[in-house]
Amino acid sequence: MGYCQDDQLVNKICDLYEKISKLETLKPCEDVDTLFKQLVSTCIPPNPNIDVTKMSENIQEMRSNLIKICGEAEGYLEHHFSSILTSFEDNPLHHLNLFPYYNNYLKLSKLEFDLLEQNLNGSVPKTIAFIGSGPLPLTSVVLASFHLKDSIFHNFDIDSSANSVAARLVSSDPDLSQRMFFHTVDVMDVTESLKGFDVVFLAALVGMDKKEKVKVIEHLEKHMSPGALLMLRSAHGPRAFLYPIVEPCDLQGFEVLSVYHPTDEVINSIVITRKLGGDGNGVVHDHIDQASDLACNCSTIHVIMNKKKSIIEEFAGANEEQLT
Repeated sequence: MGYCQDDQLVNKICDLYEKISKLETLKPCEDVDTLFKQLVSTCIPPNPNIDVTKMSENIQEMRSNLIKICGEAEGYLEHHFSSILTSFEDNPLHHLNLFPYYNNYLKLSKLEFDLLEQNLNGSVPKTIAFIGSGPLPLTSVVLASFHLKDSIFHNFDIDSSANSVAARLVSSDPDLSQRMFFHTVDVMDVTESLKGFDVVFLAALVGMDKKEKVKVIEHLEKHMSPGALLMLRSAHGPRAFLYPIVEPCDLQGFEVLSVYHPTDEVINSIVITRKLGGDGNGVVHDHIDQASDLACNCSTIHVIMNKKKSIIEEFAGANEEQLT
């Protein structure tokens, strides 16, 4: 095998990696579903003795490859179920429980909201960005539906097909269709507009290795407003074979407010930080109009027209600086 060391758990993960890497496709099917369920069930039990950062180079290489494979498979899975959901004639959001990990998202989003509430000092965020929202933007949907019922959500993804299906998912909902927007753009090309958000969520798989993740975080630090909150997802113990790790040293320019490591079926750890230099309440009022009128240079903005049940793609060519 070449990758594995004398550890029963790591050997099992290596064995599953070998099987998964030989699959003909990562799209949902019986073989794919079986192997990934085995992988997740193997990595979920908390194990304080597992520190992937201290493992051999061979294990590190395997882990890096596995995270990328998991990201690709997750994208296929979300596309698959988002397409199923949008096939319903009524509101697709009424059928979210069809997604096999929906309950996990309910729990994760509740944890993230609780941490937000603890660090917002009574303020309610008006504008929220989710970077790497994907074809099934469950975090945004759950937060908007159950926890932040008056907030505006701007979802960013580099994949236009992901945004198209995600926009269709919420287009039939009379509430979310008015509060949720989708932008096709590389976050590294978003600059001035980032100043308009009270809270920015960074998806776990945006920046799949340490170098890429830190590059994105540095970009956010450069352009977010002082006092704004950055929510990140990390991984701990064996779960770090599924998702990248975010460490405090990666968060230069941010104050780390809280780090939470779940021990149940919720896989991701949660890291909440505040951009240094603000007034401490985490809410950005001076730049709200920038997010409300968001138009990313050379991006595709999917605007949901609820009355016509259609999606209009508007190509915004104006420079972001013109918004200010």
